[in-house]
Amino acid sequence: MPKVTAEHRLARREQIVQAALRCVAEHGFHKTTMADVIRESELSAGAVYGYFRSKDEIIAAIADSALSTVDELFEGILSTDDPLSPADAMRVVLEHVVKIAGRPGGDVTRVGLQAWAESMHNPAIAAVAKQKYTILRAHYAAVARRAQADGTLPADVEPEHIAQVLFGMLPGFILQRLMLGDVTPETYTAGLNALLGSATPPRP
Repeated sequence: MPKVTAEHRLARREQIVQAALRCVAEHGFHKTTMADVIRESELSAGAVYGYFRSKDEIIAAIADSALSTVDELFEGILSTDDPLSPADAMRVVLEHVVKIAGRPGGDVTRVGLQAWAESMHNPAIAAVAKQKYTILRAHYAAVARRAQADGTLPADVEPEHIAQVLFGMLPGFILQRLMLGDVTPETYTAGLNALLGSATPPRP
């Protein structure tokens, strides 16, 4: 019997996660069942349950995948020596959010918002969200420290306190984009720049 490679297992796991994403994007978190995911994945029940024991585990995997892309984005942002204001960093993150929301298979931000609400009373999802959110907020703190070092932000404020505010703006953007539809990365960061009193020049 041929040996199942790690690459094959990762591909099969991603196949299940993407099937669940499509189901939740179309029907909502609570109406989606494991039977729906199994049918959408075109795999056997045994194959799906071999990777995930419950719908909650799959939703946690979706949240982990989506937030991991933002984590990787920040690693790229912070690896450069170019000047970077908090508003610049916010714009880059929001542009990335819009990009992944438009990928085929369903809007992952819609699923993420549902998972965020579900995490209030679901320990499995809450554990994943807390881990990823802690990492994301630490990235915002690093951005704040750079802005303090170059004089963009006052140095007498704890970077972690600035990070709390910047982090809170992300779900606010997602919620307004989904519910109102009139917010964009450009309008959002323009407002942030106005509040900070440190407008950055427009990109060419």
